[in-house]
Amino acid sequence: MSTIPSSSNASTVAAVPAASRIAVVGAGPVGLALGLMAARQLPRAQISLFDSRSVDKDVSADPRVLALSLGSVQLLQQLKAWNAASAQPIQEVLVSQQPPGALPLGGEPQVRISALEEAVPMLGAVQSYGAVVAPLQRAWLEQAAAEPQRLFTRFGTPVASFKPLPQGVEVDAGIAESFDLAVVAEGGVFAEQARKTIARDYGQTAWIGTVTLEGGRPGLAIERFTRQGPAALLPLPPRPDGLHRAALVWCVDSRDDPVKDLNDTQRLLVLSNIFPAEAGRLVAVTPMKAFALGLNAERTLAKDRTVRIGNAAQTLHPVAGQGLNLGLRDAYALVHALKRSGSVEAALRRVEFQRAPDRWSVIAATDFLARSFTWQLPGLPTARALGLALLQAVPPLKSALARQMMFGRR
Repeated sequence: MSTIPSSSNASTVAAVPAASRIAVVGAGPVGLALGLMAARQLPRAQISLFDSRSVDKDVSADPRVLALSLGSVQLLQQLKAWNAASAQPIQEVLVSQQPPGALPLGGEPQVRISALEEAVPMLGAVQSYGAVVAPLQRAWLEQAAAEPQRLFTRFGTPVASFKPLPQGVEVDAGIAESFDLAVVAEGGVFAEQARKTIARDYGQTAWIGTVTLEGGRPGLAIERFTRQGPAALLPLPPRPDGLHRAALVWCVDSRDDPVKDLNDTQRLLVLSNIFPAEAGRLVAVTPMKAFALGLNAERTLAKDRTVRIGNAAQTLHPVAGQGLNLGLRDAYALVHALKRSGSVEAALRRVEFQRAPDRWSVIAATDFLARSFTWQLPGLPTARALGLALLQAVPPLKSALARQMMFGRR
């Protein structure tokens, strides 16, 4: 995902079906990115972007935090929809395990991945949902205003259903319309989704909030494996007074939730005992929200002339922070398949084949890690510790993992 070829390439333009009408359903980060890429790289396609929210709704203040890989940052930069001022680059990732589960010869297991070692400007970045979506939406609206005859903004228009047609798909958004292709990018959270072909409730809850830290290092992301589940700190831009902030994702067993009955002071005390000293001293935590965690995935991205991408195709456990990045890679691959194929059917076959290794490796890895915290197997913490130690001790293996996290499996 390092470059986006220019849409002026004659052979690329010739490969695009002349009469393609594309419906993009969902104006979150993945749907907007796909709509913008398609608008710029498929110059003969008519594109309609649907979303249930009004175009006048201010999305810029949405505080939800997103972890973006380097590949995702590069894609947003290429789309001219990247706001570096509101992002905190991730310069180093520290993955470790809370005792018990030390190494047999002593010491705490950990893996360190740094941008310096990988010779990249950053491993990724942390940004609020609003700071990601607002520039993408602004870029789409500008593009649509420049080409009103083929780009249509259908905000405030929820889509009720899809119906396959012999040579297309019918999209019902109050009025039934036919398209050559419908791209569903409306995701949502696990608890609110209809169950897909592969569904698994992990029996875990993610508590989400923000912590304030004294000390520590800017740009350091921390993932800590605990007996209950993973806990993560994602660095945020510093406060004006110089104190560091981090987004907190704290995963615990829903059936024996140790977080829900604690007040903020008690939660802060528990968190101070979870994270290593390198994180800095935790001095404050905001009120937190809870989300149920599970796997909800389709076996295939495409069915007939409807293709699902992002959370509409796979909703994952946040243990590796790869959900949005996987969705952006879905969008990128789909647009390029449409550019290079002579028909929608050929493009969908191509993207299904190309995305399978990356998609299933991420699904399998996050599913394995998420379920491993529910297994009551003797020696499992020690086995996990040995795995971390092996990654740290074998630089090529660690670098391969870092590259996959930054750019996906290629």
